[in-house]
Amino acid sequence: MQNNAAKEGLRWLAQSQSDLDDARYLFEGGRYNTCCFFCQQAAEKAIKAYLYQQGAEHVYGHSVAELCREAARLDQAFADIKTAVSPLDVYYIPTRYPNGLPGGIPSEAFAREDAERALVMAGKTITLVIKIMA
Repeated sequence: MQNNAAKEGLRWLAQSQSDLDDARYLFEGGRYNTCCFFCQQAAEKAIKAYLYQQGAEHVYGHSVAELCREAARLDQAFADIKTAVSPLDVYYIPTRYPNGLPGGIPSEAFAREDAERALVMAGKTITLVIKIMA
């Protein structure tokens, strides 16, 4: 039987994977800003999954960079990936709120290339977490 920490970690990982699936769906529909946001969410939740699996009772914050820093205290692999996936933090607010941009609206500000890059970063994060949690 799995302990509570392992179960909680798996719950967060499952949601992370679902968010990445949603991001792919949004990408195919040309909803690039929302795709980018869901990629950020997928990576954030994947790292939180690892931290919960390690016994954390509460994991606060939404920054992929900060969560990588916290997880790196337990596993060096998160320090190694931090630079590659930290740009996802840019997609947390500006992809959703017009006042997160200097002009225009999120649905017009993000391009296919942004979403492609976000999908790669989120996928890299989830792949690492799956490998470490196995």
